[in-house]
Amino acid sequence: MSEELALTGEPPATETTPAAKPRRGVDWWGEVKGLFWLILAVLGFHSFIAKPFYIPSESMLPGLEVGDRLVVSKFAYGWSFVSPTIPNPAAIFREVVLRQPQTSWSVQIPFTSGRIWGEMPTRGDVVIVTPPGQTSDYIKRVVGLPGDTLAVRGGTLILNGKPVVRGPLHYRELPVDANATCDPDQYYDARITKADGSLVCRLPIVTETLPNGRRFDTVELGPSAGDDYAPVRIPANHVFLMGDNRDRSADSRFSILGARGLGGPVPWENIGGRAEFITFSVDGTATWNPLTWWGALRPGRAGTSLHPETSQ
Repeated sequence: MSEELALTGEPPATETTPAAKPRRGVDWWGEVKGLFWLILAVLGFHSFIAKPFYIPSESMLPGLEVGDRLVVSKFAYGWSFVSPTIPNPAAIFREVVLRQPQTSWSVQIPFTSGRIWGEMPTRGDVVIVTPPGQTSDYIKRVVGLPGDTLAVRGGTLILNGKPVVRGPLHYRELPVDANATCDPDQYYDARITKADGSLVCRLPIVTETLPNGRRFDTVELGPSAGDDYAPVRIPANHVFLMGDNRDRSADSRFSILGARGLGGPVPWENIGGRAEFITFSVDGTATWNPLTWWGALRPGRAGTSLHPETSQ
């Protein structure tokens, strides 16, 4: 072989290496477009399918505690003007950067009557509501529907002239932690130390059963400002909402201005969705250190349904 090459004088064939392609810079416009569509997809899911919700107050004790994280379905009753999730960059900047607490991180569109594919909540549902004229969300229970005559006498809910069924007073113990302090100014002597040294909040409980058979626990702390409410007929397309912690809840029994309540029956357009279940719950001890996050989880609360039981 080598001799033949020598006679012809032709150089041996060699493999050629393809030329390296020039390196391209980052496609920043493509990255921005991808981020835009991702944000749009998340906001669309939050607006029309489901969104997370954080429990900030004790108005729904004993079922819901401060620190619970929930899933709220946005489609359960159809969609209204409060359904869209529209971020408010100014509010986000003020709270995250300037450390100025904001009532909401979103912008609310003007009131629009009616709902798309609307459906009235069922008595006993736990719902998210945006009070008229406000942007912050409350979480309450539906106890009155359009056409009902509703009153409260001595702490007992009266629907269409009949007191709802109330079970005997009993007690439920909830662990005391950084998010559930069982403040003595609010719960008097409910905070007790058990034999093993643990702190619990021993709450007086009354189980309430609505006319449709749905039942749930309410906290009964004794006489309070909301124990008596004059009869009111609930207008069409309105619902009456109350917290389960009856003596510590600003709800339809109280004015919007004076007590940060809901100001009576609420238009169904202001209902933002139905609470479905607890995803997880934290006790308030977590810090910026990820190692503290696992230990701050409350055991046994993940997956808890928020649909009330029904009497057989």
